[in-house]
Amino acid sequence: MEENTKCAPSLSKEMEVVDVKPLRTLTPMFPSSLGLDSFSPPASWPFVFITPHGSFTPGNEVKFPSNFCSLYPTTFCPKGVSETSTKSSLVEKSSGTVHDGVCKNANGHLHDTAVAHCPPQTMPLITVLSDNEEDMLVHSVPPTTDMKIERPAPMRSCNDVPPTIDMNIEQPVPLRSCTGVLSTSDLKIEEPVPLRSCPMGGGEIEGSDVKKPKRKRLKKAHDPELMMLPSSSYDARESVEAILMTFDALRRRILQLEEVKDVTRRSFTKAGSVMMDHDLRANKVKRIGHVPGIEVGDLFFFRIEMLLVGLQAQSVSGIDYMTVRFGDEEDPVAVAVVSAGGYENDDEDVDVLIYSGQGGSGKNDKKQTDDQKLERGNLALEKSLHRGIDIRVIRTAKDTGNPGNKIYVYDGLYKIDKSWVEKAKSGFNVFKYRLVRVPGQPDGIATWKKIEKWRKDPLSRGKVILPDMSSGDENLPVCLFNDVDDEKGPNHFVYTTKLHYSSPIAKPLPGCMCHSACLPSDANCSCLQQNGGDLPYTSNGLLVSHKPLVYECGPSCQCTLSCRNRLTQKGVTLRFEVFRTKDRGWGLRSWDPIRAGAFICEYTGEVTDNFREDEDGENEYIFQPRSTDDNASSWNYIPELLGEPSHPEPSDAIKPLQIIISAKNMGNVSRFMNHSCSPNVFWQAVQHDHGDEGYPHIMFFAIRHIPPMTELTYDYGPCGYENSKEEVPSSDGSGRTKKCLCGSPKCRGVFC
Repeated sequence: MEENTKCAPSLSKEMEVVDVKPLRTLTPMFPSSLGLDSFSPPASWPFVFITPHGSFTPGNEVKFPSNFCSLYPTTFCPKGVSETSTKSSLVEKSSGTVHDGVCKNANGHLHDTAVAHCPPQTMPLITVLSDNEEDMLVHSVPPTTDMKIERPAPMRSCNDVPPTIDMNIEQPVPLRSCTGVLSTSDLKIEEPVPLRSCPMGGGEIEGSDVKKPKRKRLKKAHDPELMMLPSSSYDARESVEAILMTFDALRRRILQLEEVKDVTRRSFTKAGSVMMDHDLRANKVKRIGHVPGIEVGDLFFFRIEMLLVGLQAQSVSGIDYMTVRFGDEEDPVAVAVVSAGGYENDDEDVDVLIYSGQGGSGKNDKKQTDDQKLERGNLALEKSLHRGIDIRVIRTAKDTGNPGNKIYVYDGLYKIDKSWVEKAKSGFNVFKYRLVRVPGQPDGIATWKKIEKWRKDPLSRGKVILPDMSSGDENLPVCLFNDVDDEKGPNHFVYTTKLHYSSPIAKPLPGCMCHSACLPSDANCSCLQQNGGDLPYTSNGLLVSHKPLVYECGPSCQCTLSCRNRLTQKGVTLRFEVFRTKDRGWGLRSWDPIRAGAFICEYTGEVTDNFREDEDGENEYIFQPRSTDDNASSWNYIPELLGEPSHPEPSDAIKPLQIIISAKNMGNVSRFMNHSCSPNVFWQAVQHDHGDEGYPHIMFFAIRHIPPMTELTYDYGPCGYENSKEEVPSSDGSGRTKKCLCGSPKCRGVFC
């Protein structure tokens, strides 16, 4: 009995044509010009001729530049060749011939351009239908002897990588340089491999009864909070930030829940699955060049983050590519690469990356066991060299907070100017590609390289006024830097890392009886009970959710100082720099990358019952919270995404804070944080040394991942003041406001 396969049909002499699915069940969509997220379908075309390649999930259509030709809804035949001529494996054309899909010249050798751009138009197009009718791909299949194709035949559950010519390199030969082309005298070309047993999502189809599991696609939630998440119709930057913030909030909450159950799983994997199931992504369309809403220098702590925002669609592989039609030719081209240290890459130069190809190793072994082949990502990189395609490059850097981890840094666009083959340390052949950074882009990984030198010698920074303006009070030095004007520093103040009360607060805070540290699963811990039954921080020191008040362990607690619930009491762990801005006085930034939810610093100074305006009418460096931080309220995870009931805080449970802190005469680095209407920092009230809830500590945490050397800002709201801004009368005459110079697209124009 003939077996039914869920993969592509084998390349036999006769191909049986299977009826395609009724066209009324297919939704026609066509790619628009580059930069647009909309599709405008012509009335007469029933198919989507789009071919993204890689392991990206459904819904990721290809985004073509405007100068690319659309694919046609018919089988393409090269000029001068009829459709019926595809029966033969040999096509005569002028001085060249095509044997089994391989270009040869009159001498029988490979044409010079065979590897780089052998015209794929000699290959008939076969329509591929996946299990999900929304995902339609078109693959190029090389013709074989007596192969007859009368009309498109459906193929289901097949790998999205087109069949390629298996080229075994016998010895290192140069592929291509700026001035030369590939010499093919040492290339061994085998017959095209049949499409049977195509790999699917990293696995293999071994029999006809193996079926690809369908991903459960949930309906889009109708919760008001979910509906408020920015979509592609909103500002691109806002959309990307909302997706990343939602993902990381889910990840922290999942980690918190798993710690209670004492299980160790990959919280980022589960959070990514939740996001995908609810279709919470940005930039779902694959594209060449920059991705809207993503800036050079942006950080990613997990590869799933890059996938969710459309920067790099491969969850494991380092090369992301797709197939694009250029006029009458169709080529796979690389759109993004990740240099993560899995291969022997040379990434010391900030403007040049020597990138190693993929393949040559076993499925479960990273050690190379065979020569790499010119297929898949390697072929796409070679085609990108020929086509001059811009490629997004993601480099990696060490996480200073967690030395065992790596951080992915978007380093901008590169072009390939050279490729070759060389022997690796394993003794096998490896493809090498030289990528050169496109000039005129902001610094990406170059900033990290500079900071490495500054750490060793802060004075090498240049324009440094003081290497440590805290005089040793902070755990790490605070550099004072000015390359804008001749100011030698801010007005005199006493540096302090603590709050100074005019009178002590005698109300004690109850303590826990934990022996060494508070545990997430200990229901008897009084500190957990005060925090709603959960520890407020993850095991690696990130705030899980913003609350009206967080209770940390204090003097009455039996746990040690290493307890995770004493996070903010341990002081800052970031290398700060106070710097002179161009138009907003002094500002604050960090030499270290900051992760979303990470503790930054405390607002310190003198605690007063009230404050008076100076004689000149200025209210300098005053923190007076009159309400919760609006940016923090939207920072929390959405319970409905995890199947939890919503738990809004009742309005009567949020008590107004009485504390007023003046940092004019004494304070720390927090006094230099400027206002922004789109801040990257929010404040959180924390209680640990007394029980008077009206006078908590004001702690700052990161809203999102913050690259090094990025200014740290928070929203002053109605309670912040900055002496460098021009005062203007308020519209209602009730007070005085100041002109806002934050430059944010959401700038309100003024702040109080």
